[in-house]
Amino acid sequence: MFSKFAKNKSSTFRALPEKFDTSIGKNTVINGSLVLLDSIRIDGKVVGNIESSKEEAITVVVGGTGEVQGDIVAHRVVVVGKVSGNIHAHERVELHTESLVQGDIKYGSIAIEHGAKVLGLLLQVGAAAPSNLSDTDAQNAIRKAQSASSGS
Repeated sequence: MFSKFAKNKSSTFRALPEKFDTSIGKNTVINGSLVLLDSIRIDGKVVGNIESSKEEAITVVVGGTGEVQGDIVAHRVVVVGKVSGNIHAHERVELHTESLVQGDIKYGSIAIEHGAKVLGLLLQVGAAAPSNLSDTDAQNAIRKAQSASSGS
């Protein structure tokens, strides 16, 4: 009966083609912003923003023991651990079962496993977003949602 779900998971969550030249171990804490030139896997803690160029196909993976306190801007973002900050993935965001994101997420496409937690807004941007939606429209929608939630 549940075999149907196992098949869907493999098509929703893709294996990453990147080679991770940079890895932050689970006993490492970095205080400061990171500007990436290669894909990175974070199993430790980063306190600061993480960003890469929009032109580079860079992936940021926050592993199960990983934690980021800051914003992440990259081509692809995969979260298994915790992120306290906004995520902007030009292509794709994947949130796995144990993940916790406390911040807004902008994405081209998104995959969310059952059990993942998001405390923020989800906003599709880029080529996959509706063509009649401008950045101003998106910002107005975010402000409206924020004022509605603070008024409750």
